[in-house]
Amino acid sequence: MHLSRLILPAFLLFVLPHAPAAAEAAIGVAVDDFSYTDTSAEPTNQTAAHERRLSAFMAALRRDIGEAGRYRQVPSAQDGAAFKVIGGIQKTSTLVQWAKVAVIDVGAKKLVMDKLYTFRGDNDESWERAEMFVSREVMAALATPAPIALAVFEFELEDTTAASAGALAASDASYLAEVTDAVREALGQSGRYRIVEVGREAAATAGALRDCGGCEAAIAKELGADQSLIGVVRRVSRTEYTLGFQVRDAGTGAVLARGDSGLRLGADYSWKRGAVRLVSDRLIESQQAAGAQER
Repeated sequence: MHLSRLILPAFLLFVLPHAPAAAEAAIGVAVDDFSYTDTSAEPTNQTAAHERRLSAFMAALRRDIGEAGRYRQVPSAQDGAAFKVIGGIQKTSTLVQWAKVAVIDVGAKKLVMDKLYTFRGDNDESWERAEMFVSREVMAALATPAPIALAVFEFELEDTTAASAGALAASDASYLAEVTDAVREALGQSGRYRIVEVGREAAATAGALRDCGGCEAAIAKELGADQSLIGVVRRVSRTEYTLGFQVRDAGTGAVLARGDSGLRLGADYSWKRGAVRLVSDRLIESQQAAGAQER
């Protein structure tokens, strides 16, 4: 069985992003005509029948996607599509056909669905059943929210102990780097966020973000992020510390979320564990619970 022709070209993942008009309530979706390949080696030429069934399949798929009014059909990404649907169907034997279907989030340049299906039969009824199933799968993928592009800046240390010095100790810098890496990993793995790389140049330009009055939002916007996150470890004593973070909208600078841990006990190496717990509680688990209540 050869399904290589169903593999979707890699370049289709890199569709130009767009900026949809704010007045448009419906989300633009471009549905490309699926390809069709018959490798069943049946003696009867069924090209005309397959073209007719594929045309009906595509018309029904486009109709189903736009039926509820949440999505509108557009020709391409350049015409305002937030999502692009592509695919192909291959007949491998008299009664077996395969369908490869993918949904691309155009702005994020990311696959939100990439599945291979099989369906039996090659008549009008079997094609209709296949279209109904595929349309449900595509609609479910479209309804999945795209991850938020988040710029997580390096955590900073605010040392209020009497022994604090001007320069950041090497050990403190190492622990702060561990905190930042762990927080980025936890947020990225949640599926809710897509972590935007913050280069050394941007980080150096930022300086002490906790005192810049929200300047991190503008930096995050330049990096292509939707939101920014800054975090602070406040050392109260050698074994006592607090943690805090703040999330802003990169476009408006508005504070979207913040969290503070309260006083914690533990050596410096415990900062990482405390920071991951804090962002998990306040950004991941709490928002997942809110989403479940809305549904």
